[in-house]
Amino acid sequence: MIGSALTRRWMLGALGAVAATGAGAQQMPRSNARARWDLIVVGAGTAGLPAALFAARRGARVLLLEKAPQLGGTLWFSGGQMSAAGTRLQKARGIVDSPAEHLADILRISRGTADVDVARLAVENAAATVNWLESAGLEIAPQYPVRATGHEPYGRARVCAATDRGLAILRVIEKELGAAPPSLHVQTGTDVLEAILDRRGDVVGVVATDAAGVRRDYRAPHVVLASGGYMANAALFQELNGVPKYRAAGWPHNTGAGIGIGLAAGGWVRGRENYLCDVGSIPADLAIPSPEFARSLHHPERRPPWEIAVNVAGRRFVAEDEPSVDARERSLLAQPDHRYWLVFDDEILRSAPALVRGAPPGEVRDWTTDELAGAFNEAPAFTAAPTLEALAKRAGIDADGLVATVRDYNAGQAAGRDALGRQHLPRPIRRPPYYAIRHQGGTLIAMAGLAVDAKLRVTRPDGKPIEGLYAAGELLGNGTLSGKAFCAGMMVTPALALGRWLGGNLPLGRPRGA
Repeated sequence: MIGSALTRRWMLGALGAVAATGAGAQQMPRSNARARWDLIVVGAGTAGLPAALFAARRGARVLLLEKAPQLGGTLWFSGGQMSAAGTRLQKARGIVDSPAEHLADILRISRGTADVDVARLAVENAAATVNWLESAGLEIAPQYPVRATGHEPYGRARVCAATDRGLAILRVIEKELGAAPPSLHVQTGTDVLEAILDRRGDVVGVVATDAAGVRRDYRAPHVVLASGGYMANAALFQELNGVPKYRAAGWPHNTGAGIGIGLAAGGWVRGRENYLCDVGSIPADLAIPSPEFARSLHHPERRPPWEIAVNVAGRRFVAEDEPSVDARERSLLAQPDHRYWLVFDDEILRSAPALVRGAPPGEVRDWTTDELAGAFNEAPAFTAAPTLEALAKRAGIDADGLVATVRDYNAGQAAGRDALGRQHLPRPIRRPPYYAIRHQGGTLIAMAGLAVDAKLRVTRPDGKPIEGLYAAGELLGNGTLSGKAFCAGMMVTPALALGRWLGGNLPLGRPRGA
């Protein structure tokens, strides 16, 4: 199967790069388990690295524990998309922006479902974080900033990324770590198992097993959980979000360990109601979970639609040229199994602009018409048939529903009045063979996550904080920072910014409460 083969080649190449490059990244002397630390950071990824670095710069004795053999976490695979208001980049382009406007946009896009306190803390520290990375050598790609890249747009152009995506951010932070004070100790190959609680229920350290499998206690008055999400744990994903993990993707060490540590310490998980799936993803096979094979370009802001989108009943469920990404995502959320098919005929295949963008190793490009036609002979998500009835049967769509839907669509196309209000009606669907491409809604990020307060302290179900325990990064869940929406740049930037804020603001070096 070309989809599965492509995905396997990409994963092997990427993991090979991790092994080759990460093996020498900041390998510091192994720490003394009996030492007394000011701060323990669990997870050396997007949030954990800046938390540890900025705390050490204040003179704190910091122990950074990482389960993987190398640093970086999801930065190895992340698109590295950031959003921040009031950056030097914006000012150089004459863009006037503020954290208050950024927060207002998040609340508008999420319809008020994001956590106001945590989102505010993130956006208020975002610009300084992006400016820090730029000053340290991060080169933002020349097309930025923009209002959005595939998500609901902001009111201002505040989204940016480096050409080399998340890896560029990692390289800059690695360089900063090279000049870190000696009070920062990094220990890889260490699996943190649980928090150590005193008689009051406060966190005073962690229990972990090191690379040799030896169980050790590490003590500190402050512990930051920054161990990422749970995309590598399909069972936990379904338990926390209430839907299957449709997409096989994610950093392999993101097994949800931080969730387990937080729950065992008395915390709780929130955000299940904010689950949302994206549109445009074509699965590599029909199993669950499946890797993503490619993505379709039927987003109307990039390519006006020629095809129709139908659910398993063969019915259309949204105007395919609906301009709001949010509206299209929410309409998909209401469909059975969050699944749909793009249906079209041979005339559309031969006449329409490029429909599919693939991601073979080392490149991302639009498919030619011949490549698209060839996929119907090879890829499981691509179905062709001489009649609509046969197409429906082969693709797993209700035949009566599909036939009726195409008939109604063609009538509306001829009259110039679509029943769902679609405006772009270039061709009817009437010339065999007919084609269907199966799409699967899903997500690459954790939606539900550990509950925290405005100071990022992990809280109990009654809202009271667990003293000594903090969380940042994907562990908080997209539902906290973006609510029931995908707000551009609101995963990578908050992880960096909130980790940096914790490192710079925790009361390190003195007793808690002092």
